[in-house]
Amino acid sequence: MRAGRRLSIAVVGAVAAAAVLAGCGDAGSSGTEAPEQGASGEGCAPVAGEQLIALEDDKSLQNADNIIPAVNSEVATPQLIAALDKVSAVLDTPKLVQLNKAVDVDRKSAQAAAQEFADANSLTDGVEQGPGGQITVGAGNFTESEIIAELYKIQLAAAGYQATVQQIGNRELYEPALEKGEIQVVPEYAATLAEFLNGKVNSGGQPVSSPDVDKTVTALRDLGEEVGLTFGAPAAAQNQNAFAVTQEFAEKYGVRTLSELAEKCSGTATVLGGPPECQERPFCKPGLEQTYGLTVGSFSSLDQGGPLTKTGLRNGTISVGLVFSTDAAYAQS
Repeated sequence: MRAGRRLSIAVVGAVAAAAVLAGCGDAGSSGTEAPEQGASGEGCAPVAGEQLIALEDDKSLQNADNIIPAVNSEVATPQLIAALDKVSAVLDTPKLVQLNKAVDVDRKSAQAAAQEFADANSLTDGVEQGPGGQITVGAGNFTESEIIAELYKIQLAAAGYQATVQQIGNRELYEPALEKGEIQVVPEYAATLAEFLNGKVNSGGQPVSSPDVDKTVTALRDLGEEVGLTFGAPAAAQNQNAFAVTQEFAEKYGVRTLSELAEKCSGTATVLGGPPECQERPFCKPGLEQTYGLTVGSFSSLDQGGPLTKTGLRNGTISVGLVFSTDAAYAQS
C-alpha cells in the first residue's frame, strides 16, 4: 500500500483527528539525526534483509482501527448490513495483507482480488435478499479501500442491489458525501473515523477511541447517530501504525514484540525510521518511549510507511521503521 492511503491527521484531541494514525504524515526529507539525548546501552544495529515482520504491540499502544462498514442510515436495512457483515466475519489482518499483496505486488486488479477472496470464503452463500435499488460504495484513494469496496459490492449484488464502486479520495471528501446520501456505503476504520466524527460533533473534545474495540465501536455508533450513519460489525482486521524489522534482525536479536525490542535494543546503535512528525506524535516515537520505555540512538526522517522506510529496513540503514500493519511487505514470499 502506498501513500495516498487513508488520511493521517494530527494529535489526540485535536480537530477532526485520526488518532490512531497520529504518528504518520507526508513524506519528508531523508536524513538521520545525531544520537538522542538519554539513549544508553549498546542498542541493536540495523540488519539488512528482504522479509519484513511487524513487531507485536503487546502493550496496546495503538487504538482499535478495525475495518468496519459505514452506511448511510436511510439505506441501512437489516439485509444490507448482514451482507456486509459477512465480509467482517472472515477478514483478519493476515488475510488483508495477502489481499494488498495481490494488488500491489502480484498486480491483480482490485476487482479480481476481491472476487477470488469472495469465492474462496463463500461470502455470497446464504445472503438474504434486500429491497434492492442502486447503491454506490465509496472508496478511498488507496489499494486497501478499493479492495474492500469491491468486496462490499459483491455482497450487495448478491443481496439484490445494483451496486457500483466509486473512488472518491480522502475522508474529508467521502464522509460528507456519505452523510448526504450521495454515496451509501464506505469501508472505514473504527478509531480513525470515531475521532474524525468526534471532531465534527464535539469540536475535537476528549478522545473517544482506545485500544478496546468494543468501547471504540460503541463510541463510533453513538457519534454516527448524530450525523445519520449506521455501522456494521467490525472485522478482526486492523490497519494501524506498526513497527517493522527485518526477519534477520528479529532472529539476530531475539525480538518479536515491542516489549522485547525495548528490553534488548534500547541504546545508541538502534535507529528508528519514519515520517518526520513521528518524533512528536503520541502513537509513534513518544508512544514507544512512554509505553514501552524504548530509547533509540538516532532517528532517520523518511516517509509514511512507504518505500523510503521499507528500503531503509531492507538495506540495513534503520533498525526499526513505521510500516502499517496491513502492508503487503509483511506477506511471506
